[in-house]
Amino acid sequence: MKKLILTTAMAVILPFSASAQNDQMTPYTEMPAGNYSLDKTHASLIWKVSHIGLSNYTARFTDFDADLTYHPEDPAKSTLIVTVDPASLETDYPNIEKEDFDKKLSEGKDWFNTNEYPDIKFVSKEISLNDDKTGTVTGDLTFLGVTKPLTLNVTYNGSFREKPFVGIPAFGFSATGTLMRSEWGFDTYIPGIGDQVDLVIEAEFHKDQTENANTEKDSE
Repeated sequence: MKKLILTTAMAVILPFSASAQNDQMTPYTEMPAGNYSLDKTHASLIWKVSHIGLSNYTARFTDFDADLTYHPEDPAKSTLIVTVDPASLETDYPNIEKEDFDKKLSEGKDWFNTNEYPDIKFVSKEISLNDDKTGTVTGDLTFLGVTKPLTLNVTYNGSFREKPFVGIPAFGFSATGTLMRSEWGFDTYIPGIGDQVDLVIEAEFHKDQTENANTEKDSE
């Protein structure tokens, strides 16, 4: 019985191995145009900052969203809008019964001050392609009421016209970026806590199915 279960499981898993997935992927130039929304179950936004030169303190935002408008005829004309809820800040502070450190950082006026500035927003202005896999996205980052340019280094991981298990068009990207927080007026405890903040982002996007339904309806 155990052998049968194992054999059945392998039969399901093997078709979606890395090599098989690569064979099934669709070139981005052949992906459908339109709006793509963030698949929040496969996305993460992590940031790191130096702590007195001893470690790179790592935390994350657990609530963020993004919308990609894709133009296959000229991917550089695509646009990206990202919104982040800074109140969703999550650290690995170990003594939550003594102090809600996440709340202190998110609500503190010397920190993320979410009562006055309840969101962080990034709006792309320019997309540049280095090659078929890498490029940059430069846009305006609005944080603590200040808007400044930010550039993200983006790696295109792949795309499916029919993503396994869900059967809809999807893209996958990884991105990194660096900002100096003092440029947004966030200078608390510099230099003990570093000025430089490193961003690490993973994201998958699904084609807006409402848009597809409307298109099909209009064609009837």
